[in-house]
Amino acid sequence: MEQIMINHYVHFSRLVQGFWRANEWKMTAKELNYFINELVERGITTMDHADIYGDYQCESLFGNALDLSPELRNKIQIVTKCGIILPSKQFDFTNGHRYDLSSKHIVKSVEQSLINLNVDYLDSLLIHRPSPLMDPEQVADALTKLVKQGKLKSFGVSNFNHSQYQLLNQYIMKERLHISINQLELSPYHVDSLQDGTMDSMYQNHVQIMAWSPFAGGKIFDKEDIKAQRIMKVVQSIADKYGVSDTAVMIAWLVKIPHRIMPILGTSQLKRIDQAIEGLQLNLDDQSWFDIYTAIIGQDIP
Repeated sequence: MEQIMINHYVHFSRLVQGFWRANEWKMTAKELNYFINELVERGITTMDHADIYGDYQCESLFGNALDLSPELRNKIQIVTKCGIILPSKQFDFTNGHRYDLSSKHIVKSVEQSLINLNVDYLDSLLIHRPSPLMDPEQVADALTKLVKQGKLKSFGVSNFNHSQYQLLNQYIMKERLHISINQLELSPYHVDSLQDGTMDSMYQNHVQIMAWSPFAGGKIFDKEDIKAQRIMKVVQSIADKYGVSDTAVMIAWLVKIPHRIMPILGTSQLKRIDQAIEGLQLNLDDQSWFDIYTAIIGQDIP
Protein backbone atom coordinates (compact mmCIF):
# COMPACT_ATOMS: atom_id res chain seq x y z
CA MET A 1 0.00 0.00 0.00
CA GLU A 2 1.14 3.53 -0.74
CA GLN A 3 2.88 5.30 2.13
CA ILE A 4 2.48 9.03 2.78
CA MET A 5 5.51 10.88 4.12
CA ILE A 6 4.63 12.79 7.31
CA ASN A 7 8.19 13.88 8.04
CA HIS A 8 11.67 12.39 7.72
CA TYR A 9 10.92 9.93 10.55
CA VAL A 10 7.33 8.87 9.91
CA HIS A 11 5.32 7.51 6.99
CA PHE A 12 1.60 6.63 7.21
CA SER A 13 -0.33 4.07 5.19
CA ARG A 14 -2.74 5.59 2.66
CA LEU A 15 -5.66 4.02 4.51
CA VAL A 16 -5.80 4.44 8.28
CA GLN A 17 -7.70 2.30 10.77
CA GLY A 18 -9.69 4.17 13.40
CA PHE A 19 -10.44 2.77 16.85
CA TRP A 20 -13.04 5.20 18.20
CA ARG A 21 -15.63 2.41 18.41
CA ALA A 22 -13.24 -0.32 19.53
CA ASN A 23 -15.06 -0.73 22.84
CA GLU A 24 -18.27 -1.50 20.91
CA TRP A 25 -16.61 -4.30 18.94
CA LYS A 26 -16.50 -6.41 22.12
CA MET A 27 -13.27 -8.10 21.04
CA THR A 28 -10.99 -9.87 23.46
CA ALA A 29 -7.35 -8.78 23.51
CA LYS A 30 -6.52 -11.86 21.42
CA GLU A 31 -9.22 -11.05 18.86
CA LEU A 32 -8.13 -7.42 18.62
CA ASN A 33 -4.53 -8.55 18.23
CA TYR A 34 -5.61 -10.78 15.34
CA PHE A 35 -7.49 -7.85 13.77
CA ILE A 36 -4.43 -5.59 13.99
CA ASN A 37 -2.29 -8.28 12.39
CA GLU A 38 -4.82 -8.65 9.57
CA LEU A 39 -4.66 -4.90 8.97
CA VAL A 40 -0.87 -4.96 8.80
CA GLU A 41 -0.99 -7.91 6.38
CA ARG A 42 -3.18 -5.75 4.13
CA GLY A 43 -0.79 -2.81 4.33
CA ILE A 44 -2.85 -0.72 6.74
CA THR A 45 -0.25 0.15 9.35
CA THR A 46 -1.48 3.47 10.75
CA MET A 47 -3.81 3.31 13.78
CA ASP A 48 -5.88 6.32 14.82
CA HIS A 49 -6.90 6.91 18.44
CA ALA A 50 -7.93 9.65 20.85
CA ASP A 51 -7.74 9.74 24.61
CA ILE A 52 -11.53 10.15 24.94
CA TYR A 53 -12.59 7.32 22.62
CA GLY A 54 -14.88 4.77 24.23
CA ASP A 55 -15.17 6.66 27.51
CA TYR A 56 -11.36 6.78 27.74
CA GLN A 57 -11.10 3.00 27.27
CA CYS A 58 -10.17 2.37 23.61
CA GLU A 59 -6.48 3.20 23.97
CA SER A 60 -6.13 0.64 26.76
CA LEU A 61 -7.97 -2.01 24.75
CA PHE A 62 -5.47 -1.47 21.95
CA GLY A 63 -2.54 -1.48 24.37
CA ASN A 64 -3.65 -4.81 25.84
CA ALA A 65 -3.84 -6.29 22.34
CA LEU A 66 -0.44 -4.88 21.40
CA ASP A 67 1.06 -6.40 24.55
CA LEU A 68 0.39 -9.87 23.10
CA SER A 69 2.71 -9.14 20.15
CA PRO A 70 5.26 -6.47 21.15
CA GLU A 71 7.02 -6.91 17.80
CA LEU A 72 3.97 -5.31 16.15
CA ARG A 73 5.04 -1.90 17.45
CA ASN A 74 7.78 -1.62 14.86
CA LYS A 75 5.31 -2.40 12.06
CA ILE A 76 2.67 0.20 12.90
CA GLN A 77 2.25 3.93 13.42
CA ILE A 78 0.14 5.11 16.34
CA VAL A 79 -1.71 8.42 16.26
CA THR A 80 -3.70 9.77 19.17
CA LYS A 81 -5.42 13.01 20.04
CA CYS A 82 -5.97 15.14 23.13
CA GLY A 83 -7.58 18.38 24.22
CA ILE A 84 -11.23 17.43 24.72
CA ILE A 85 -12.55 16.82 28.23
CA LEU A 86 -15.68 14.70 28.53
CA PRO A 87 -17.63 13.52 31.57
CA SER A 88 -16.57 9.94 32.26
CA LYS A 89 -18.29 7.01 33.89
CA GLN A 90 -14.88 5.48 34.57
CA PHE A 91 -12.96 8.44 35.95
CA ASP A 92 -13.72 11.52 38.00
CA PHE A 93 -12.35 13.97 35.42
CA THR A 94 -15.13 16.51 35.31
CA ASN A 95 -18.86 16.99 35.41
CA GLY A 96 -18.81 18.98 32.17
CA HIS A 97 -17.65 19.06 28.57
CA ARG A 98 -14.88 21.48 27.62
CA TYR A 99 -11.55 21.85 25.87
CA ASP A 100 -8.19 22.07 27.62
CA LEU A 101 -5.20 23.00 25.48
CA SER A 102 -2.97 24.06 28.33
CA SER A 103 0.63 22.88 28.23
CA LYS A 104 0.10 20.95 31.45
CA HIS A 105 -2.91 19.06 30.13
CA ILE A 106 -1.31 18.20 26.78
CA VAL A 107 1.79 16.77 28.47
CA LYS A 108 -0.28 14.87 31.03
CA SER A 109 -2.55 13.47 28.29
CA VAL A 110 0.39 12.20 26.26
CA GLU A 111 1.96 10.55 29.28
CA GLN A 112 -1.34 8.79 30.05
CA SER A 113 -1.80 7.73 26.42
CA LEU A 114 1.66 6.18 26.40
CA ILE A 115 0.68 4.11 29.44
CA ASN A 116 -2.70 3.16 27.94
CA LEU A 117 -1.25 2.16 24.58
CA ASN A 118 1.66 0.32 26.18
CA VAL A 119 4.27 2.21 24.11
CA ASP A 120 7.09 4.64 24.85
CA TYR A 121 6.48 7.06 21.98
CA LEU A 122 3.72 8.21 19.62
CA ASP A 123 4.19 8.50 15.90
CA SER A 124 1.91 11.52 16.00
CA LEU A 125 -0.17 13.55 18.45
CA LEU A 126 -3.02 15.69 17.18
CA ILE A 127 -4.72 18.56 19.00
CA HIS A 128 -8.27 17.19 18.76
CA ARG A 129 -10.15 20.46 18.27
CA PRO A 130 -9.35 24.16 18.31
CA SER A 131 -10.48 26.05 21.39
CA PRO A 132 -11.56 29.69 21.76
CA LEU A 133 -9.29 29.67 24.82
CA MET A 134 -6.27 28.24 22.99
CA ASP A 135 -3.01 29.94 23.92
CA PRO A 136 -0.79 29.02 20.94
CA GLU A 137 2.38 29.63 22.95
CA GLN A 138 1.33 27.02 25.52
CA VAL A 139 0.47 24.49 22.84
CA ALA A 140 3.77 25.08 21.04
CA ASP A 141 5.65 24.81 24.33
CA ALA A 142 4.05 21.45 25.17
CA LEU A 143 4.61 19.97 21.72
CA THR A 144 8.22 21.16 21.62
CA LYS A 145 8.88 19.63 25.04
CA LEU A 146 7.35 16.28 24.04
CA VAL A 147 9.33 16.13 20.78
CA LYS A 148 12.58 16.87 22.61
CA GLN A 149 11.78 14.16 25.15
CA GLY A 150 11.39 11.63 22.32
CA LYS A 151 7.72 11.03 23.10
CA LEU A 152 6.48 12.35 19.74
CA LYS A 153 7.86 11.71 16.27
CA SER A 154 5.46 14.21 14.73
CA PHE A 155 2.38 16.25 15.63
CA GLY A 156 -0.57 17.96 14.05
CA VAL A 157 -4.08 19.23 14.52
CA SER A 158 -7.62 18.07 13.91
CA ASN A 159 -10.65 20.09 12.80
CA PHE A 160 -8.59 23.29 12.42
CA ASN A 161 -9.57 25.75 9.70
CA HIS A 162 -7.07 27.93 7.85
CA SER A 163 -6.93 30.78 10.37
CA GLN A 164 -6.73 28.46 13.39
CA TYR A 165 -3.90 26.58 11.73
CA GLN A 166 -2.08 29.82 10.86
CA LEU A 167 -2.32 31.08 14.44
CA LEU A 168 -0.80 27.95 15.95
CA ASN A 169 1.72 27.48 13.16
CA GLN A 170 3.14 30.95 13.77
CA TYR A 171 4.32 29.80 17.20
CA ILE A 172 5.29 26.29 16.09
CA MET A 173 7.60 27.75 13.45
CA LYS A 174 9.42 29.75 16.11
CA GLU A 175 10.53 26.39 17.51
CA ARG A 176 11.66 25.31 14.03
CA LEU A 177 9.05 22.58 14.03
CA HIS A 178 6.23 21.77 11.64
CA ILE A 179 2.53 20.93 11.90
CA SER A 180 2.50 17.75 9.83
CA ILE A 181 -1.18 16.71 9.81
CA ASN A 182 -4.68 18.14 9.88
CA GLN A 183 -7.43 15.58 10.43
CA LEU A 184 -10.62 16.91 8.86
CA GLU A 185 -14.16 15.71 8.30
CA LEU A 186 -14.38 14.83 4.62
CA SER A 187 -16.58 12.41 2.72
CA PRO A 188 -18.78 12.21 -0.37
CA TYR A 189 -21.37 13.90 1.88
CA HIS A 190 -19.41 16.54 3.85
CA VAL A 191 -17.15 18.71 1.68
CA ASP A 192 -16.94 21.96 3.66
CA SER A 193 -13.16 21.75 4.10
CA LEU A 194 -12.80 21.22 0.35
CA GLN A 195 -14.84 24.33 -0.39
CA ASP A 196 -13.77 26.82 2.29
CA GLY A 197 -10.07 26.90 1.48
CA THR A 198 -8.91 24.81 4.44
CA MET A 199 -7.61 21.94 2.35
CA ASP A 200 -5.95 24.27 -0.14
CA SER A 201 -4.15 25.98 2.73
CA MET A 202 -2.94 22.62 4.05
CA TYR A 203 -1.72 21.61 0.60
CA GLN A 204 0.12 24.91 0.24
CA ASN A 205 1.83 24.41 3.61
CA HIS A 206 2.71 20.73 3.10
CA VAL A 207 0.31 19.55 5.81
CA GLN A 208 -1.04 16.05 5.18
CA ILE A 209 -4.79 15.44 5.38
CA MET A 210 -6.42 12.60 7.29
CA ALA A 211 -10.15 12.29 6.55
CA TRP A 212 -12.38 11.23 9.42
CA SER A 213 -15.82 9.74 8.76
CA PRO A 214 -15.17 9.10 5.04
CA PHE A 215 -18.68 7.62 4.86
CA ALA A 216 -20.19 10.44 6.95
CA GLY A 217 -20.45 8.22 10.00
CA GLY A 218 -22.86 5.96 8.11
CA LYS A 219 -25.19 8.85 7.28
CA ILE A 220 -24.53 8.41 3.58
CA PHE A 221 -26.32 5.05 3.77
CA ASP A 222 -29.42 6.55 5.46
CA LYS A 223 -32.41 5.78 3.25
CA GLU A 224 -34.41 8.52 4.99
CA ASP A 225 -31.86 11.22 4.13
CA ILE A 226 -32.73 12.92 0.83
CA LYS A 227 -29.19 14.16 0.24
CA ALA A 228 -27.74 10.72 0.97
CA GLN A 229 -30.23 9.08 -1.39
CA ARG A 230 -29.25 11.51 -4.15
CA ILE A 231 -25.55 10.81 -3.67
CA MET A 232 -25.88 7.05 -3.36
CA LYS A 233 -27.93 6.80 -6.53
CA VAL A 234 -24.96 8.23 -8.44
CA VAL A 235 -22.41 6.21 -6.45
CA GLN A 236 -24.27 2.96 -7.14
CA SER A 237 -24.49 3.75 -10.84
CA ILE A 238 -20.72 4.30 -10.98
CA ALA A 239 -20.08 1.17 -8.90
CA ASP A 240 -22.10 -0.84 -11.43
CA LYS A 241 -20.14 0.71 -14.31
CA TYR A 242 -16.80 -0.28 -12.78
CA GLY A 243 -17.98 -3.56 -11.28
CA VAL A 244 -16.95 -2.64 -7.73
CA SER A 245 -18.61 -1.91 -4.38
CA ASP A 246 -20.09 1.40 -3.22
CA THR A 247 -17.34 1.55 -0.62
CA ALA A 248 -14.63 1.28 -3.27
CA VAL A 249 -16.17 4.11 -5.30
CA MET A 250 -16.37 6.44 -2.30
CA ILE A 251 -12.76 5.78 -1.31
CA ALA A 252 -11.70 6.28 -4.93
CA TRP A 253 -13.58 9.59 -4.97
CA LEU A 254 -11.64 10.80 -1.92
CA VAL A 255 -8.19 9.71 -3.04
CA LYS A 256 -8.63 11.25 -6.50
CA ILE A 257 -8.46 14.68 -4.82
CA PRO A 258 -4.81 15.78 -5.30
CA HIS A 259 -4.21 16.47 -1.59
CA ARG A 260 -3.10 12.84 -0.92
CA ILE A 261 -5.93 12.30 1.54
CA MET A 262 -5.70 9.44 4.04
CA PRO A 263 -9.23 8.14 4.79
CA ILE A 264 -9.77 6.75 8.29
CA LEU A 265 -11.84 3.56 8.34
CA GLY A 266 -14.04 2.87 11.33
CA THR A 267 -15.25 -0.64 10.59
CA SER A 268 -14.10 -3.87 12.22
CA GLN A 269 -15.36 -5.92 9.25
CA LEU A 270 -12.49 -7.17 7.11
CA LYS A 271 -14.80 -7.43 4.09
CA ARG A 272 -15.51 -3.69 4.23
CA ILE A 273 -11.81 -2.99 4.72
CA ASP A 274 -10.99 -5.06 1.62
CA GLN A 275 -13.56 -3.05 -0.33
CA ALA A 276 -11.91 0.17 0.82
CA ILE A 277 -8.52 -1.15 -0.29
CA GLU A 278 -10.08 -1.94 -3.67
CA GLY A 279 -10.98 1.74 -3.90
CA LEU A 280 -7.30 2.68 -3.83
CA GLN A 281 -6.82 0.78 -7.09
CA LEU A 282 -9.85 2.34 -8.78
CA ASN A 283 -9.02 5.31 -10.98
CA LEU A 284 -12.29 7.18 -11.38
CA ASP A 285 -12.59 9.20 -14.56
CA ASP A 286 -13.12 12.93 -14.07
CA GLN A 287 -16.76 12.80 -15.15
CA SER A 288 -17.59 10.19 -12.50
CA TRP A 289 -15.86 12.31 -9.85
CA PHE A 290 -17.84 15.40 -10.82
CA ASP A 291 -21.09 13.46 -11.06
CA ILE A 292 -20.67 12.56 -7.38
CA TYR A 293 -19.60 16.10 -6.48
CA THR A 294 -22.66 17.54 -8.21
CA ALA A 295 -24.88 15.15 -6.25
CA ILE A 296 -23.20 16.28 -3.02
CA ILE A 297 -23.76 20.00 -3.59
CA GLY A 298 -27.24 19.43 -5.00
CA GLN A 299 -26.80 21.55 -8.10
CA ASP A 300 -24.78 21.69 -11.27
CA ILE A 301 -21.31 23.20 -11.11
CA PRO A 302 -20.97 26.73 -12.57
